[in-house]
Amino acid sequence: MKTLKLKPILLLFLFIMISSCGDDFVDVDSPDQNSEVYFNSEGDYQDALLGAYDLLQSSYINVMLGEIASDNTFSGGESATDVIGIQEIDDMIHTPVNQQLRDIWSWMYAGVNRANYIMEFQDKTDFPSKNEVLAQARFLRAYYYFELVKWFGDVPLSVDKRIQFGDQFELERTPKAQVFAQIEQDLIFAAANLPVDWEESETGRATKGAANALLGKAYLYQEKFNDAAAAFDQVIAGPYDLVTDYNSIFEQEGENNIESVFEIQYTDKEGAGFGCLQCSEGNVAVGFNGIRNYSGPLFESGFSFNVPTQKAVDQFDEDDVRKDVAVLDIDAWSASNGATFSVGFKHTGYYNRKYIARQGDLNTPDANLTNPNNYRSIRFADVLLMAAEAYNRGGLGDEIAKGYLNRVRVRAGLSEITETGPALTAEIYQERQVELLGEGHQFFDLVRTGRAAQEIQGFTSGKNELFPIPSIEIELAGNRWAQNPGY
Repeated sequence: MKTLKLKPILLLFLFIMISSCGDDFVDVDSPDQNSEVYFNSEGDYQDALLGAYDLLQSSYINVMLGEIASDNTFSGGESATDVIGIQEIDDMIHTPVNQQLRDIWSWMYAGVNRANYIMEFQDKTDFPSKNEVLAQARFLRAYYYFELVKWFGDVPLSVDKRIQFGDQFELERTPKAQVFAQIEQDLIFAAANLPVDWEESETGRATKGAANALLGKAYLYQEKFNDAAAAFDQVIAGPYDLVTDYNSIFEQEGENNIESVFEIQYTDKEGAGFGCLQCSEGNVAVGFNGIRNYSGPLFESGFSFNVPTQKAVDQFDEDDVRKDVAVLDIDAWSASNGATFSVGFKHTGYYNRKYIARQGDLNTPDANLTNPNNYRSIRFADVLLMAAEAYNRGGLGDEIAKGYLNRVRVRAGLSEITETGPALTAEIYQERQVELLGEGHQFFDLVRTGRAAQEIQGFTSGKNELFPIPSIEIELAGNRWAQNPGY
C-alpha cells in the first residue's frame, strides 16, 4: 500500500526554489521564498517533509547504474547511442560530461537542500511531534549524502542550511570522512527519535530500524566493523523477518512487508515526460528495464536496459529458488508462453525480473514512466548479510556471521555454510550478489571490498572507484574544486 505521497495540487509551493529540474545543485532565491509566512504550524513542517521524501523517487537512476557499472548487468537499450551516458558507464569510459551522473549529483543535492530547509528553521515553531519530523529530515539528509559519497567521494557539505546561489563560491569539497561523520550523527539522532513502526496511513516513512540499518551500512563502508555489527543487531532484534516466499517480495502484494526495512514508495497516479524524468511519481527504472517490444502474458514492454549478464546468472546454484525471481530467461519464457519480443543492444537473453512492469499494475497508459513498483531500498536479508560481513571481517565471531548468512541461504533452498575465516568472507560476498541481484548494490560492494578491478571489465584501479564530479558543477564553483583522480 502506497500512502506516503505528495499532494497533487501545487506540491509544496515553498520548494519552487529547490527544483530538482534545475541545472545545478545550488538554488536561486524565489520571490515566494519567505520564512515569515511558512513553518508556522506542524502542517507546514509536515508538508516540507513530504517534499524532502519526494526526491527519493529520483534515485531510480542510482539503482540502475549501480547494476550497470558492475558485473551484474549490461547497459542494453536500443543501440550503442541509446542514452549515451549509460552506455559509457557500462564500458567504464565515462567522463565528467555525463548527463546521468549530473542527474545523480543534482537530484541528490536537491534532496539534501529540502531536508536542510526544514533543519534551517527547526527552532521556529514548537509542536509535540517535532522531534519525529526532525528525525525524518535528518534520516533523509543522511540518505542523500550517503548516495553522494558513494558516487563521488569528497562532496560539499552543508548542515542545517540550504545551499543557495553564490554559496558554491565559498563551499569546498568536504573530505568524505567528515561527510560520513555527519551521516552518523544524523542517523544516531534519527534512530533515537523515530518510532519502531508507523500507522498504516504513514507507510513509507523512515523508522528506527531504517535509521539503524543505514547507520550500520555507513559504518560498514568505513570498515568500522564493531559499530556496524552493533547497529545491525538492533535491526535484527526486531520487528523484521524474512518472508517465506521469496517470489512475493517484488510483486505488488509484497510491498512494505515484514522484510522491508526501508522502501521507496512509487505510484502510477502522477506521470511525467522524458524532459523531466524525475518529475514522475512512478519508478522510471521499471520501464527502462522492460522487455523490448514485448507481446505476451504477465509482463509489459519496455526499453531493454540493464540486462543481466551470463556471468551473473551463472552465480546462482542450480537449486537456488531466487534465480527465476531475479532473472527472466526471455527465450525460455517465449517458448513456453508464445510471447514475442525484439532483441536490443547487448542482448543477453535475460531481463531483471524484479523490476520489470507487470500487466495489471497500471492505472495510466504510460507503463514506462509511471510504474508503481516500489524500490526495496533496504531489505532484512541485506541487513543479515551486512551483519554477517561485519562479524566475519571484524573478527567478532564467525559463528554469529554464519548464523546470519545461513538464514538467507536456507530461505533460498540452499544448504548451510560451515566455512570460517576468508572462505566465509567469500561466501558472504557470493551470497550478496545473488540475493541482491538487480537491486543496485553490486558495484559499491565490489569497490568497498577491493574486488572491482578483478570483476569489472574496463575498471581502472585508482580511478573508477569514484565517478567524476560533473564538469558543469566545477565550472559553476569557479573551477576551484579538484576533479576526482583519473578524470
